[in-house]
Amino acid sequence: MATYVLVPGADGRAWYWHRVVPELQARGHQVVAVDLPQDDSVGLAEYADAVVRAVGGRSDGLVLVAQSLAGFTAPLVCERLTVDGLVLVNAMVPVFGESAGQWWANTGQAAARSAKAVRDGRGPDPEFDLRVDFFHDVPPEVTEQALAQELGSPSATLFAQPWPLRGWPAVPTRFLQGRDDRFFPVEFQRRIVQERLGITLEETTGGHLSALGHPAELAEAICRPPVGGGRSPVAGH
Repeated sequence: MATYVLVPGADGRAWYWHRVVPELQARGHQVVAVDLPQDDSVGLAEYADAVVRAVGGRSDGLVLVAQSLAGFTAPLVCERLTVDGLVLVNAMVPVFGESAGQWWANTGQAAARSAKAVRDGRGPDPEFDLRVDFFHDVPPEVTEQALAQELGSPSATLFAQPWPLRGWPAVPTRFLQGRDDRFFPVEFQRRIVQERLGITLEETTGGHLSALGHPAELAEAICRPPVGGGRSPVAGH
């Protein structure tokens, strides 16, 4: 039995994971879904503090699951807690000294998103639309529930801070990527994950918000034993 610590992306609310939590619990696991600070003055350290507080005194079988922007936060938590594994989901993978604000241009995300839109028949450089980019494969009732709430937003301070780790933590790391993600296309992520972590991503069902759109499939992928028992990122990454 594992204790899965679910860290949301830019929205920052534990609610994002509400459809995955019962799926993991039904598989016999404990689950901690984290709420992140909604405060423009806080940065990476405070986000990591929030995860550590949510974990509390739990220490056995901890596995961090990090969605999207949480790829910047979860590795910092690995420096502070004994973690058995890290599962990145449609995540941003940073390198030393890079801020979340710089990541987009450094990785070529805009060009990758545009190319994906062309392949899908939506034309180049479409204007960002929450429903089209994020909620295209989420059930309508879940979409309306999400958009009826006050959406969270990431800290502006976090986006400006350089990522402080000189290397990826020595923790077995997996990367799950939705094959229908329109925001971070799978071909783009395959390149970034190989270049920055030296591991191979695992394709999963769904788009960028797979926890809302395909919770059972995502839970199954999270729990699935990795090939070879999991791999730590290669030295130098």
